[in-house]
Amino acid sequence: MKSFLKYREIWLLAGIVVLIGLISTRFPGFADPANLRQVFNDTSILMILALGQMVVILTRSIDLSMASNLCFTGMVVAMLNAAHPAIPIPMLIVIALLVGLVLGAINGLLVWRLNIPSIVVTLGTLTIYRGATFVVSGGAWVNADQMSPDFINFQRVAFLGLPVLSWIAIVVIALFFLVMTRTAIGRSIYAIGVNPTASVYAGIDVGRTKFIVFCISGMIGGLAGYLWISRYVIASVEVANGYELNIIAACVIGGISIAGGIGSVGGAVLGALFLGIISNALPVINISPFWQMAISGSAIILAVVLNARGERRQGRIILRKAEAA
Repeated sequence: MKSFLKYREIWLLAGIVVLIGLISTRFPGFADPANLRQVFNDTSILMILALGQMVVILTRSIDLSMASNLCFTGMVVAMLNAAHPAIPIPMLIVIALLVGLVLGAINGLLVWRLNIPSIVVTLGTLTIYRGATFVVSGGAWVNADQMSPDFINFQRVAFLGLPVLSWIAIVVIALFFLVMTRTAIGRSIYAIGVNPTASVYAGIDVGRTKFIVFCISGMIGGLAGYLWISRYVIASVEVANGYELNIIAACVIGGISIAGGIGSVGGAVLGALFLGIISNALPVINISPFWQMAISGSAIILAVVLNARGERRQGRIILRKAEAA
């Protein structure tokens, strides 16, 4: 039982259950299955983005350009749909993935080949990608009446009681779980985060692996671009402005260590879900926007403190073992 409770995900899941219980005392309908399904659906895009950010953070890097990637890719597919409504939606999703992949690859190449810190690279591309959105669109918006019904409705179609958007999130979660727990690239990502120098001696190409994780985060940003635009039915240069902070916050709350090497798919998903519940619940129980931001910020600070204490405790245990040996 003690070893079971050491997992951060268990405590976070318990916290989410308590949070839902507390909210239900003020708004009894919040815990209804239909409402919880809606909360999951509302949080699906953040969950997908948090998983893309997670693999980058695990390698001691960060991708600040994900929201700008989302904005640019969303604008591209929205403009394509407006100009050529006959293009099938699966084809637009593939295009979104490829555009996101190119943007992510640019980040990865700069980090890998030029050895520039990822925070510097992605801080620059954050601005470049959003500026590129303005260039391709000329500053114009793509509105709902310019988009085809298929473009808007695809993710809203219900299948087995859940919208397609929720199913896409579930598939992405399952894929990330398999990659991180069952493949060599997943083990390499964790190894680089724990000790990059030792990873080199173990035969892992650190630069190439970082390039791959930026490609993954880019593809995730591209996928989220289509999902975001078709969900909110408007494409503009302001889409998801500042949303990168929510993505990183979801990872931090989910126990993904900024120092790399520590974290899980479940943690990232639960971190995003925690933020999604807060953003859905606080307006319902009439909490002012100021307090919504304050509560979200407090949750992030608390998560960082817990992460720091957990990592420090882990270090002391290793030293005790070494002393005992």
